[in-house]
Amino acid sequence: MDRLVNTVRPYAWGSTTAIPELLGTAPTGEPQAEMWMGAHPGAPSRTERGPLNELIDADPVRELGERTVERFGPHLPFLFKVLAAGAPLSLQVHPDLDRARSGFAAEEAAGIPVDAPHRTYKDANHKPELICALTPFEGFCGFRAPADAADLIAALGVDSLKPYVDLLHAHPEEAALREVLTALLTADPEETAHTVAEATAAADRLGGAHAPYARLAHHYPSDPGVVAAMLLHHVRLKPGEALYLGAGVPHAYLDGLGVEIMANSDNVLRCGLTPKHVDVPELLKVVRFDPADPAVLRPEASPSGEEVYETPTDEFRLSRFVRAEGAGPTDLTVPTPQILLAVAGRPTAGELALAPGESVFVPAGERIQLTGAGTVFRATVAA
Repeated sequence: MDRLVNTVRPYAWGSTTAIPELLGTAPTGEPQAEMWMGAHPGAPSRTERGPLNELIDADPVRELGERTVERFGPHLPFLFKVLAAGAPLSLQVHPDLDRARSGFAAEEAAGIPVDAPHRTYKDANHKPELICALTPFEGFCGFRAPADAADLIAALGVDSLKPYVDLLHAHPEEAALREVLTALLTADPEETAHTVAEATAAADRLGGAHAPYARLAHHYPSDPGVVAAMLLHHVRLKPGEALYLGAGVPHAYLDGLGVEIMANSDNVLRCGLTPKHVDVPELLKVVRFDPADPAVLRPEASPSGEEVYETPTDEFRLSRFVRAEGAGPTDLTVPTPQILLAVAGRPTAGELALAPGESVFVPAGERIQLTGAGTVFRATVAA
């Protein structure tokens, strides 16, 4: 078992205080957006034995177990994070596995450098993900029914948005959503900037259901993603609630602290709320335009005290243990690799006491017990 030293990524949208508060450290004044736990080559966790990715490369069966290597290859199949949003993240979707493989192969064949700003696929993997709130957490996820989106947009009273309102009343619903998103992302930038400015003023005046979109607009005052976000559900998570995001589901996080787990990929297709490249033709191949309620999850308790967030994804499994004073030890031994993250109290994993924000990597099959009071999240591979 290895105590992890993790990299905190300073993306501009990060909170300046949330991760320092979790870790019990002084804020630096700079944004601290994501703390990565895992073996992703972009920011692998470090241990006393060396970087975690190098440990796994040296002996994948020992670290990951035979079953994990047989199913996913000699790499840790998930990436675990603490995410702290202090400003909106980009509106985005992730590809399914087939689309990721074909898109990556096509860009490789075209000789596009992986770090090129117009490159879409960074790897050949999909990126389903799960975000679990540690504090009240706010975002946007999944398409509303088009008629509901039409009502929200129409209430702004902006003349240049009326054609979109009319389109949203057309059938079938999937085609209506596709046509509106395409029109928004391909409109003249100057006209879009004027429309967003009018929409922002109206949203500020109306407040209520329009207030979250006004907040977006103040961060991205001329971005078509402000209107595109009005096609999506506004979601508020309570601490302990989670949101599962499968392939093709548009989403954006707005504010809050959470733990996030995903397949080990960096494939993101952006729809807006970003100065980065938006690949509209490829995006339209990936987005799923079926309206659906957000997949808000609450943990399901087991007799062992483990609370599991069930998802259809094989690469990861997220659960938590909320332990009271005096609780007996819990055996956490499993035949898969796991990362344990403390978020409250001072529990002990094996012989290592964990303060909030501290984590350990446990190789597959290594015997380990959890003792002491506190809350611990466990990231591992689905059985």
